[in-house]
Amino acid sequence: MHELISVIWGDDIPSSARNIIQKYIGALRRLIEPGLPFRDHGSFLRRHGDSYSFTGAPDILDLVLFRQLVATARAETAGHRPKAALDSYVEALALWHGPAGDGVVYGTGATPIFAAIDDDYYDACVAAADLAVSLRRPEPVLRALQTAASAAPFHEPVQAALIRVLGAAGRQADALSVYRTVRDRLAEELGIDPGRPLEEAHRSVLGRPTAAPAEPPVTAASALVGRARELAVLRGVVGEARGGRTAVGVVEGEPGVGKTMLVEEAAAEAAGHGALTVWGACLPGDGTPALWPWEQALGTVVDSLPPSSQEKWRASDLGRLLEPRDDDAPAGPGGSSQFRLFELVVAVVAQAAAQRPMLLVLDDLQWADTASLRLFGHLAGRLPGGCAVIGILRDRAPLPGSDLAGVLAVAGRVPGHRRIRLGPLPAADVAELVRRETGRDADAEVARTIHARTAGNPFFARELARMFVDDAASVAAGVPSTVRDVVRDRVESLDDSARDLLYLGAVVGRDIDLGLLARAAAVEMPDCLRRLQPSLALGLIESRRDDPAAVRFAHDLVRESVLETTPAERVPRLHLAVADAWELTHADDESAVEPLAYHLWAAGPLVDPGRAATALIRAGHRAAVKFAFEAAAGHLRSAARIARAAGLPELELSALSTFTVVARRQASYVGPTVDLVERAAHLATRLGRYAEAADHMYVRLNAAYFSGERDRSRWAHQLADLGRSSDDPVVQVTARQAMGLHHWDQGAIGQAYLSFSGNDYYTIADGVVSRRSELALRRDIPPGGGPGWHAVVTALHGDPGTAFSFLDAWDEPGNEVVASIWVYYTAMIATMAGDLPAARRAVERWTGENLAEVNAERSHYVRQYWHWVRAHAHGDPASAAADAERHLAATLLDPPRWGIAYHQSLIAEMWLTAQRPHEAAAALGRATAALDEHGQRYAEGHVLLMRARLLLASGEPGTAVRAAAQRARDRSAARGAHLFARRAERLLDGLGPDHGR
Repeated sequence: MHELISVIWGDDIPSSARNIIQKYIGALRRLIEPGLPFRDHGSFLRRHGDSYSFTGAPDILDLVLFRQLVATARAETAGHRPKAALDSYVEALALWHGPAGDGVVYGTGATPIFAAIDDDYYDACVAAADLAVSLRRPEPVLRALQTAASAAPFHEPVQAALIRVLGAAGRQADALSVYRTVRDRLAEELGIDPGRPLEEAHRSVLGRPTAAPAEPPVTAASALVGRARELAVLRGVVGEARGGRTAVGVVEGEPGVGKTMLVEEAAAEAAGHGALTVWGACLPGDGTPALWPWEQALGTVVDSLPPSSQEKWRASDLGRLLEPRDDDAPAGPGGSSQFRLFELVVAVVAQAAAQRPMLLVLDDLQWADTASLRLFGHLAGRLPGGCAVIGILRDRAPLPGSDLAGVLAVAGRVPGHRRIRLGPLPAADVAELVRRETGRDADAEVARTIHARTAGNPFFARELARMFVDDAASVAAGVPSTVRDVVRDRVESLDDSARDLLYLGAVVGRDIDLGLLARAAAVEMPDCLRRLQPSLALGLIESRRDDPAAVRFAHDLVRESVLETTPAERVPRLHLAVADAWELTHADDESAVEPLAYHLWAAGPLVDPGRAATALIRAGHRAAVKFAFEAAAGHLRSAARIARAAGLPELELSALSTFTVVARRQASYVGPTVDLVERAAHLATRLGRYAEAADHMYVRLNAAYFSGERDRSRWAHQLADLGRSSDDPVVQVTARQAMGLHHWDQGAIGQAYLSFSGNDYYTIADGVVSRRSELALRRDIPPGGGPGWHAVVTALHGDPGTAFSFLDAWDEPGNEVVASIWVYYTAMIATMAGDLPAARRAVERWTGENLAEVNAERSHYVRQYWHWVRAHAHGDPASAAADAERHLAATLLDPPRWGIAYHQSLIAEMWLTAQRPHEAAAALGRATAALDEHGQRYAEGHVLLMRARLLLASGEPGTAVRAAAQRARDRSAARGAHLFARRAERLLDGLGPDHGR
């Protein structure tokens, strides 16, 4: 429901939105089934909880039918049956009457949905046009091409296809008119010339040849040597985009092997043919802002659009990435909000690629942060037509991490994927490289020596060739064996002022803003430029053609070598100078928060610790705003360490409190995270901030239950002691809640019910937020554990109806975090009660609203409940039970998580449903062992109940079955678990008089 509301109204949601949606659904039902009575749900649009699903034959929905027909057409084309393929395309295109969602006013949430559907339509139009022209049957596709061209006035492949079809139909005048109209539109509104598809279509109408242009020869003006085969592959990648299709390329190799230079050559050719080329570069170091390469690339993409579109995208959630805002705050849970941001990226790329072919390059992926890699993988899998993506990475120094390897695996499954591993240059190419670098031919012995010393690495060879100019003998004797030695020698040749400025530039980064560098060095700009000249002359740094106000190191390895030569005692002072310059030159720039924090951190003891910690806290918040939670956690851990070492408890607590919020968003309760939460609780208590201390203790208690710690009860007792000594109602409620969890863990359900019953969770939620108002991240995190466990204990105490009502009243449609918690607790209670409809409703909401993205850990448990629903409703309980066993072993047993005994008992119930008592007995044995090993005896009543059912299924004597059922009933009742007691009573009632009487 919340997705429909977001798509239709965006941020301007009326108070009656839900009622309007229901009215629309009713109208749709009667449109599909005209004779449907009022308020009848019909056969196709069915409601499941707070969501709707469409069930019906594929031909009921025109979009499904369209996709089936296109798939058939592609298969016919692959099978060399062009006439049949064209017939399928014509039938598919006849279903369209305009762009998807035409006439609907929708928010930014709908943009990627309709854009992706339109892309499928445009791709089909272009493919159909190619077939129609080749078969000399243009008329069947002409109307569809006119409709598509009207809907996509800047989509050059579609416009080119229409021109070709009109020309093939003998309507040359109309074709030329379309060309002139599109050409003028591109010039007036975008300021660009027609790309290659339009120009070729134009020539075809004029009767001129449209043969592909010859590959440009490599001349002395080109820096690229060799690589003809690899360049041809990249030309093919770019050619796919220019043809309206998609392609993904990956170029990898050792540092200095020429990866970027190769792609630059291909990109220059693409730009020469009218393609939009977009670059983003990842940078090493913790000071790089999260999603930095995408901030660069997407700014160029948006700038290529018409002014009205630029304004729209900058006002959307994409603007968080393009232009930091003063009111930035997290828009929702990490996984789902990040997904929506990524879909906006797909949509804006699709709009730009519809205007002209696009090549998007991301350089140095080995330095990319986690969020940037996820976005690369997401875009590669959802790449719109007319766009090619190329990623460049080192295959060593550093080795690709697991995140990068995962993204490369995803990209490798994309159709049109090409992967190029650049190796060393052969000796002949090294000789040519030396000739170009030095301006003279090197004799064969020198070329062989350089090739041997550099192993054919172009960067090493180029550096040694430069030294050959000065001293030919040094190539064979006394020349450094690595590029770092080469760079070190060059650095030593600089005078003190030039060398000091180069050291400072290396601290700034590979790309150096000249204004920042001058301010950090405390020199005027002319003096700064004068001092840089020797480094420019030596090739250590180079000017940037795209930005005259910046320079860059010639290669990452050059910068790394300079950093290695920088005296260690000077490095902190250099970082401090850069940090001071950042504050002065970027005072109001939110994008500067993260690099500023990094430089202050790197300045170490030279910086006031309060300043450094405050900057790191801001950087953590900034990273979290962009959903880069790993980077946020790193900033906040550093802030806490600095504040603690400096004896700044208030600042340390601020960092730890924000860190706890980020940890909750990641559902991360392991290792160092737990230690920091403990520290936060201790610190808050010491400072007399008892409400905050209670909050942190409660998080720590949940972590203890989550990981099954043996001494977890101590956290509950500490909270109870705090509650007894405090008159703060927030502390008291949290303490009662903690003791409720403790009693629940011990299996004392009656006592747990008394602890939970008096709590007002809305009060505590408001109380915590008001006491922690400085933490903007805190506002969208619901109390969750309190109401949820209250509902569970209420159900176990014998009143599942009230428990469900409590959760339903607390539910908040449109809030994915609350929805995920509602599903989690509702499904848990439903499986405890044996309530199949309620459990099914919960897990269907989980899948229907894609809530697994919200909390991965919670998803493990919901998946177990889903297997339980399958076992009872889908006709194959044995398969469901086996899947549940595998899932439990893979996710909850090593290391052990909470609830093992209960979930083993649920698996036993599934095996009993499958009439497999042997497997059920094994699962119950594991459940009993888990009770003894891990505690959490709330599950004991369920285990005893399943034990009685096992005896019944195994054909044991009636007296044994009845005795086991009575034991389950009596033990559960004594512990206050009346839900299990009543289920045992129903089992006894069903035994009949012939079972042990």
